[in-house]
Amino acid sequence: MAIKYTKWDNRNKSANLLLSDHDFNNFRHWIFEISGISMGPSKKALVAGRLARRVQHHGLRSFHAYFDYLHHDTAEHQIAIDLLTTNETHFFREPRHFELLRDVVLPEYSQTQKMRIWSAASSTGQEVYSIAMVLAHVLGQEPWEILGSDLSTKVLDQACSALYDISMAREIPDLFLRSFCLKGVGAQNGRFLIAPEVTSRVRFAQVNLNQDLPNVGEFDVIFLRNVLIYFNEDTKRGVIDRLQKKLRPGGWFFVGHSESLHGIHPALESYGYSVYRKRMASATPKV
Repeated sequence: MAIKYTKWDNRNKSANLLLSDHDFNNFRHWIFEISGISMGPSKKALVAGRLARRVQHHGLRSFHAYFDYLHHDTAEHQIAIDLLTTNETHFFREPRHFELLRDVVLPEYSQTQKMRIWSAASSTGQEVYSIAMVLAHVLGQEPWEILGSDLSTKVLDQACSALYDISMAREIPDLFLRSFCLKGVGAQNGRFLIAPEVTSRVRFAQVNLNQDLPNVGEFDVIFLRNVLIYFNEDTKRGVIDRLQKKLRPGGWFFVGHSESLHGIHPALESYGYSVYRKRMASATPKV
């Protein structure tokens, strides 16, 4: 009886890729050196899942070959960073923080200077635009601006577009949805756009919090939420020390509800609700 053969089918080649412990350690050490993010053993499946398509895309036979490849290709280097550092975010996530911003922080605001807020891990922009809607509602035409930053250029491109799937609209309070969002029609059906009166006060920039920070000036409020959980203690201290230097005396520092700055930096005092304030500068002693 004749034996039948068939051609190889490489369409599911990525399903046969195996990420060895050695290669996983290479990737986790690499991303730690770049971003300060610590990936424990439980993240092995996540790394394999996010990078497998890139291995296949380049026709490589292993994760080891891909690790070597990304060190010689600048564009691929950034793509791998984007894949391994992108985290989930939502509009008005942890709503108590936005209530505190509205009811406590902004009423203290002095109109003698521009209100400046930094979302230091802005991801795809939902946090930035949530903050901006609150400021637009409370401060209106008073001077204010927001900086959103992230290590991933991919999420920054999404944030700059200010365009989101209509399913995310349910996360936005109805008043803000009607005042500051535009529903897509025609080719944009199923999506919505953040309105220009909000986006005109916002800018985005790539910033690596694990390195010396760029000259971005001082801020009244800094949001760094749901990021510290990915850092070890030494990295946390370094990041917080660099950021608090960009915070004006009396300024506010917001972290995620599951995070704490207890004992991390003496200049930051707990206000409650995972919110901290920078101590006021001490008066100069009389001579």
